[in-house]
Amino acid sequence: MRGREVLNAGCGTGIEARQFQAHGCAVLGVDPDAGLARFARGTGVPVEVSAFETWEPADRAFDAVVAGTAWHWIDPAAGVAKAAQALRPGGLLAPFHHAMHTPPQLADAIGEGLPAWTTRSAAAYQKVAPHSTLDGEGRRKPSTELYQPLFDGIADGIRQAGGFDEPEQWRFEWEQRYSREEWLDLLPTFGAVAKLPPEELAKALDAVGTVIDTMGGGFSMPYTTVAVVAVRRDSD
Repeated sequence: MRGREVLNAGCGTGIEARQFQAHGCAVLGVDPDAGLARFARGTGVPVEVSAFETWEPADRAFDAVVAGTAWHWIDPAAGVAKAAQALRPGGLLAPFHHAMHTPPQLADAIGEGLPAWTTRSAAAYQKVAPHSTLDGEGRRKPSTELYQPLFDGIADGIRQAGGFDEPEQWRFEWEQRYSREEWLDLLPTFGAVAKLPPEELAKALDAVGTVIDTMGGGFSMPYTTVAVVAVRRDSD
């Protein structure tokens, strides 16, 4: 990827953009939230404030369009069309999502302490997976199973829009260790959490931090990253 030009749709605070930069890519972020864009710029990520669907490439062309845990907020037809407009022939469209396999006691604390995030997440699940999020015995389904309708929907949207080769789903398993401080620093960067009033956020983070203390002051979070990848054709 070194030397490649990457467009990061829905870049938020720039977490994924900085990882691409670290691998030698030139990255431009696009995000509709001016506050998140300002934060990302402060970390060295250039960002243009716009909804991706209405953003204008202005004759610029990119080797890849990526979206880290953001494509579900973008209109699928308009988003694919915009990606096709921005990509060079042979370029990659690669929306990807990180499915967290949250330790149960931490998931309960987050659900109780951050109701706005829980409500928004549940709404997103219902949009892409209208059936129950529980299995037949009342247990919460694995994150990857909950997300699978989303991945399949992204692939279907790319097929229907045309202009791309058959999309593939790439999976990567990894694990991240978080200290109490690291997790509480990360949590407010999640979209819905970032919009909580300061006093509500502080109270919620304190409750989550207390649970992490009972886990020894840190924990390991397993992740599955799934990227839906399609190559831009020369022509339809």
